[in-house]
Amino acid sequence: MARAILIVNPQASRVTPEIVAAVERELGDVEMVLTERVGHAAELAESACDTADRVYVLSGDGGFNEVVNGIEPGAEIEVGFLPGGGTSVLPRALGVPRDPVEAARALAASRTTICIGLGRVEAPSNTVLQGQARRFTFSAGIGLDAELVRGVDTLGRHSDGRRPGDTAFALELARLLVSHRGRFEPALTVLGRGRAAFALVANCDPYSYVGRVPLRVAPRARFELGLDLVAPADVRAYDLPRLAWWALVRPRQTEAVDVITLHDADRIELECDRPLPLQLDGEDMGDVTDLGFEAERDALRVVVSGMNAA
Repeated sequence: MARAILIVNPQASRVTPEIVAAVERELGDVEMVLTERVGHAAELAESACDTADRVYVLSGDGGFNEVVNGIEPGAEIEVGFLPGGGTSVLPRALGVPRDPVEAARALAASRTTICIGLGRVEAPSNTVLQGQARRFTFSAGIGLDAELVRGVDTLGRHSDGRRPGDTAFALELARLLVSHRGRFEPALTVLGRGRAAFALVANCDPYSYVGRVPLRVAPRARFELGLDLVAPADVRAYDLPRLAWWALVRPRQTEAVDVITLHDADRIELECDRPLPLQLDGEDMGDVTDLGFEAERDALRVVVSGMNAA
């Protein structure tokens, strides 16, 4: 029988000993290992490639990101993502049930896998990435949303180690908009396309979620395609309601005269006027200046329930 490993992040928002036990029962013959520190999930995933045919991950999006960065390009291992975080964008975008126990039941019974693309960012050696490429699964942002992620991180974690939830993000976004007085001036250049205030790079639709509501800034983005870019040129206070309407209410709108957009791109290059914050899959990666994004097509084989197969 094929060997399966379950990687669990015990600090993820929705992970409890009871949930872990229930997930193990649904998965059946599986070896469970707990992450102990930042980066440990990547190490466990790298080792699993040599010893297992399938790896399940019960975590939030940060843990999912670590796992895909631990899997070497070309590895044949299958990966099943079980939602253990407060948002868990990746499994939701893949159509996996939101309840982790239901998700485990569905994926354990599934023999259906699909190949998805990943994004990869490259930054100079003087950044937090230290010249190393870093994969992301669903989104990357430079400027506004990365600043939001950093602001929430400064709030710290709860006593149980869990990250603040949607309310904290909403309050931090309000604070951020007030501090900028609703104005985001051009701060970077999309090479070959022009100036922008901030940049959102999407590997799928939705880009993220606000509670139960999908944030669909790049509605044509798909796991099986390249990368999509949305980069507003110059945002003023009176633009904010229109941009919010675009992302939340009218996701079919894909172009605007004051927004740089790219669809199914193999490479996107940015030059920042000054160091700007970067986030990958909701994790703060520090400040960057010049960086490039590449589409890594058909990079990862993931387990999905049969009814949600592409």
